Amino acid sequence: MTIPAPQRPQPPAGWVSTGLSWHDGRALLGAVRGTRVHERAVAPGAEVGWLLGGPRRCVGAWLAGATERTPCPHHAVIEPDGGATQCPACQSVDRGLALARDMILDDGRTYLLYLAWFGEGLLKVGLTAEQRGDSRLLEQGALAYAFTARGGLPAVRRAELTVAASGMARERFKSRVKTDHWWAHGDAPHRRTVLTEARARAHRLLDGHAVELLADRPVVDHVDRFGLGAGAPESYREIAGLADGAVIAGRLRPPVGRHLFLDQPDGSGPLLLDTRRLTGWTLTPVVGRAAEGLTLQERVRPPEPDTQEALF
Repeated sequence: MTIPAPQRPQPPAGWVSTGLSWHDGRALLGAVRGTRVHERAVAPGAEVGWLLGGPRRCVGAWLAGATERTPCPHHAVIEPDGGATQCPACQSVDRGLALARDMILDDGRTYLLYLAWFGEGLLKVGLTAEQRGDSRLLEQGALAYAFTARGGLPAVRRAELTVAASGMARERFKSRVKTDHWWAHGDAPHRRTVLTEARARAHRLLDGHAVELLADRPVVDHVDRFGLGAGAPESYREIAGLADGAVIAGRLRPPVGRHLFLDQPDGSGPLLLDTRRLTGWTLTPVVGRAAEGLTLQERVRPPEPDTQEALF
């Protein structure tokens, strides 16, 4: 009897999306095909169209010391609408996830502690490698931020925990909470005042910590860069689900973090795509096709609160 050879998982036949990332102040859409990498700058006003092919695949991992993503050796299939973009095996060796889970105690790099503002009452504290500049803040969609302290990873992580434990800032916010604040975010002087005062409070908390306190770094504002000067569109449809054979198409607005607004040619209002949902799908460029096969959720600017005092 002949025993058949075990079946090796087959790699996808096209370019697999790796989502959107920021480098040197530019938003880039990435895709991989085996070990080949393709990146395209996000240009506001450009027309895009992608036909999605399944199944959705793991995009691999960033390994310690590597300068490029290592492809998933298993070509693993992942959930079409799941939040994870990696299989469990790649998650277990990914450098970024290990850092976020405090599995890396020190890597010899210099880190910056930041305070980021995502809307009224949404102040976040976090850290990023100094060599990345403000790329992490842009990827998170921070409407404004201020670098607050500098040092090695152990010291900056302790500083982050100290600020978070005080209750003045949180370590994370869900994406939906952030997008809800795109309609109303105050003005630039207000954002600058909030962050300047928060940094001063953080410095008092960090007195005696083994970090360099950064009092003179400017408050950086991203609202106009994200095209949100007048707020988010009055109404739009958020892409809540993708499927094999779906088409995403439209004219790009400026990217907001990892989100893309796509205006529709029929005037039906823009679509909002969280590019993390795009990650792992095989993309084929299409021209002249309308968006289809998408699960959409209506989003409408909430009414302004009634602040008029009672007449009687």
